[in-house]
Amino acid sequence: MATISNASRQLTEFIQLQVHEILNQIFFFILMATFDIDQKFLGQFAKNTNNDNPFLSSMLFKVLGLSVLLTKKLGRARKLRRLDTTRDTKSLQLYYHIIWLSREGLVIIEQYILPMVADYVELKVLAYKLRASFYHIFVLYHNQPSINRTAIPGHISSSIPDRNSIRRSPPFDFSTEGRSVPPIPSSLPPGLTPISMPRPAASFLLPAMDFSSTATSCFTMAAALADQLLPGSHPIRLSVKLEYAAFLYDCIHDGETAKVLARQSIRDVYEAPEGMDDDMFDDAAFLVAQLGKQMRRGQSASGTSGSTPRNGSAATPSTPRARSIPYSDNGIPPAVPSPGVQNPI
Repeated sequence: MATISNASRQLTEFIQLQVHEILNQIFFFILMATFDIDQKFLGQFAKNTNNDNPFLSSMLFKVLGLSVLLTKKLGRARKLRRLDTTRDTKSLQLYYHIIWLSREGLVIIEQYILPMVADYVELKVLAYKLRASFYHIFVLYHNQPSINRTAIPGHISSSIPDRNSIRRSPPFDFSTEGRSVPPIPSSLPPGLTPISMPRPAASFLLPAMDFSSTATSCFTMAAALADQLLPGSHPIRLSVKLEYAAFLYDCIHDGETAKVLARQSIRDVYEAPEGMDDDMFDDAAFLVAQLGKQMRRGQSASGTSGSTPRNGSAATPSTPRARSIPYSDNGIPPAVPSPGVQNPI
């Protein structure tokens, strides 16, 4: 029986790892789809603003370079089954590069680009979306507590203890006559020191904290600006909604809200009366296809939709309408400045 139980446990863990790997591949393709669209528009905006605002153009080109490097690093990180950030492994330098590139990109966005995009429309939405994307990477690779530990639950024993087998402990004699009571030690025994949990290795680059609430606020603000300034079929707006839905599913573990958000974004595309050229139509069609994949994530064979509910609570069935949630720039903490690094690139 013990051999069968161990084999069943190993099979369960193997299936969970395979499912997690498939979900990681789906998420990676969705994230890379948004990066491709963002890099395309980012290059166009950097080129178009070269004459009017050379400094803004140079910052946009720097973020574009960081985004291209991040795409390659994230592609390499996807091939790793688990990225251990607490000990010296072969993936440690890759982990450093991802956190450093994301931090420098966030510094450029918050300190140099956001103050100069008030007079632009599409670039303004893209800048706020890029800020949310960098925080998204922090949640994926540098969050404390890690979201990856709750993504795959461990083996849960189905054995129920027999209440009839529980026996009452014998009564304790509190009298101290004729016996010596050993004193309670006030400190740890000699040779033992308090054990502290290991911190992520890149804590010297960025403090390890819970970035999920900040990332949620950034995505909410980017989605509100996209709804207010861009038509429903615009590729930048669809890119915001696609990554927002992926973030809700993979990081917040709210599959139902991500599904409703993806469905509403597709509906907005078909209801948009604005026209578009062939290039924007191809981008919109590609993102709508990715939104459809995001909407079908977690569906079981019986056709019912599964979700990844957040810890301790059930997933809410309604999507947060970003337009009705008032967030401001003052409520979001700025990026951590670069320690000892003057040139972001």
